[in-house]
Parts: sequence; C-alpha cells; structure tokens
Amino acid sequence: MADEQQFIEDGLQRTQIDEFFADELGRAGYGGMDVAKTPMGTQIVLKAEKPGMVIGKGGKNIRKVTTQLEERFDLEDPQIDVQEVEEPDLNARIVADRLANALERGWYFRKAGHTTIDRIVEAGALGAEIVLSGKVTGARSRVEKFNRGYIKHNGEPAEEIVDHGQGTAVMKLGTIGVDVKIIPPNAQLPDDFRIYEDADVEDYVEDVEGETVEELLEGEAEDEPDAGDEAPTTGAPPADADSVDEEAVEEVVDEEVVEPDDEVAVPDDEPDDVDIEELDDAIESEVDEETEAEAEELMSEMEEEAEDE
Repeated sequence: MADEQQFIEDGLQRTQIDEFFADELGRAGYGGMDVAKTPMGTQIVLKAEKPGMVIGKGGKNIRKVTTQLEERFDLEDPQIDVQEVEEPDLNARIVADRLANALERGWYFRKAGHTTIDRIVEAGALGAEIVLSGKVTGARSRVEKFNRGYIKHNGEPAEEIVDHGQGTAVMKLGTIGVDVKIIPPNAQLPDDFRIYEDADVEDYVEDVEGETVEELLEGEAEDEPDAGDEAPTTGAPPADADSVDEEAVEEVVDEEVVEPDDEVAVPDDEPDDVDIEELDDAIESEVDEETEAEAEELMSEMEEEAEDE
C-alpha cells in the first residue's frame, strides 16, 4: 500500500475509534484519546471526567470495550489506559458535550452559551470561543458566537495549542452544532513578550571573549571615523605631506598667467572691414540678372508656340 493511502486508512480508523468511544463512554465524560502503535500492540490513552465509570465494576466495562476494539477495528492486542481530566472546564470535548446536553434539556441558547464560556474563563483559560450553528430559535438556521479573551484561528498555534472540541444537540426543529475552542492557561504563544523594569543589561547579554559591554561600546566608538576625516581612496597609498606641497607649488609656477591687457592675435584669413551695403547691392544685382534671363527664355518660348499655331 502506498504511503498516501496508508495515511488515509490510519486517519479513517482513528476517527472511527473516536466516534466509538464517544458513543460508549459519553456518560463518563469522554474527553478525547491518543493512539500509538508499538511493537507490543496498540496503546490507547483515554481521557475521561469519571474514570470509574469507564473501568466499571471489577474492570468489566473496560474488558468489554477492549474486546469490541479487537473485533470491529482489527487492532492487535489493544491496551487501554484511562486518565482522569483534572479540570473538565478546560477540556473542549467535555465542554461541548455539556453544552449540547444543556440545549437538549431546554436551556435558552444565550444563557447556556454565556454561562459555559464564563466557566471556562474562570477556570483560568487565556481565551475561548463557542459557536452554535443551526436552528437555535426558529425555522431559519443561523450562527451565534460567544468570545472571551484571546483566541488563535490559523497557523501552527491554532493546531498545536488550541484545544478544539465538537458536540451535537438534537432538537425538535433540527440539529444544532456546538464548536468549542479553548487556549489553556500557561500556553506559550509565539507572539508573547514581557517587559522587565529596572533590568540589568549584563544579565541578558553574554560577554564576547571575556569583554564586557562597556569595553565593546568603547571599541565601537574608537573605530568610528570623525566627521571631518576624508574617506580612504583605493589605489596607490598617499605620499608625504611635504612632497605634496612641493608638487603643488611647481604646478602653479609652470602655469602661464594671461593678463587682460595682452592683445589676442586675429587670423589673417578673416577680413578686417566688411561693408554690408556693398554686399547687399551685389546680391540684388545677381538676382536681377537671373530673373531677366528667365523672363527672356519664357518670352522666346511663347513666341515660338504662337508661330507654330
């Protein structure tokens, strides 16, 4: 059998066993189970509000349950260990069954919901949520929620920390589903934090190679460059200050200084004086000659066409 199929078969068998215990041990306050397969057989740990009712007189009830597990679910040598629930108000499965029984006995859903969630918070829970879904008062189904404290709805904390239980109340109008979520006291949530007043930093910071916090801070202050210092440049190392000054003086001496009184030589190719009027007259004469020549050509062509006609 493939691994995926084996996971499905194990989950289905676990769900069927859980439903079997809920039907057989409902009056004893069934609070869940843990199943572990070992080389010696199948180890099952039951949580119940009344362990005496689970075991029965002289162990009669527990032997009956063990026999039924072997026959119905084909378990090899099941070993059942019954543990008592210390605080039933913090077990989501027991609380859901209690609330469902209260609704079946005729309790108004608001009174039953507020009373149940108040008992959960008084028991020390960090947060709780109760959801009733179904025909709670009339012919139309709806959802009613009761919240107290802090609750997680998704992520790993919702799967690992939050205790989740479900129950069913069979009413005349229909079935009402009861869903209960509880965060137990002293739960370590990933977003928890604490603020310590007047705390000494040295108690929470480890020394690095024997150095204290003050020495590390002083070392960082010495390593920081001053604001006026220039950042080091890559390339050849800088020369001495004296040689730099000498080179600067030599460069200044070698430069030629141009005084404003010196005359700038003008190239010989450019004319000294240009008469703008003469240029205009020359351009106009050239244009007139070209226009007269074009007019004469047009007149001669027109005369030739007239003669031909």
